[in-house]
Amino acid sequence: MSFGCLVRRTLLCGVLSARGLSRTMCAQEVDWESAKSIYDFHATDIDGHDVSLEKYRYAEKGLRILAFPCNQFGKQEPGNSEEIKSFAAGYGVKFDLFSKINVNGEDAHPLWKWMKNQPKGRGTLGNAIKWNFSKFLINKEGQVVKRYSPMDDPFVVEKDLPAYL
Repeated sequence: MSFGCLVRRTLLCGVLSARGLSRTMCAQEVDWESAKSIYDFHATDIDGHDVSLEKYRYAEKGLRILAFPCNQFGKQEPGNSEEIKSFAAGYGVKFDLFSKINVNGEDAHPLWKWMKNQPKGRGTLGNAIKWNFSKFLINKEGQVVKRYSPMDDPFVVEKDLPAYL
């Protein structure tokens, strides 16, 4: 997927899966409902380090894809962090990988609770993430600008990017 020359920061956060390359998103230190943007959250990366998403506010220009494994969809992501990292490396993954989290239910990661609750993060037929490959487009201000279904091809996302880059 080519995104060309990128001018502003945009984040694409989502649940992805390819043999279980399921990915999800971030966590906040305090109450997720008081968050104003994704920059208020933290997440544990695939190597076990705490990462403030504030780091992405100052990231280089362009698109950043953040991927977080999730095993809530047909148990497609049963592996541990090392297995997930090795699997992703086999596909030449260049985006930031985070540790496995839940995206639905009471123990869902706070960032996912927050993103699903945003006006443009709400899904059809309820806010639950329905399956792997659900995606959220986040603008440079850290706001959800669009949610994509698991059936939306990444090229569908690509057509929306110029407005946010």
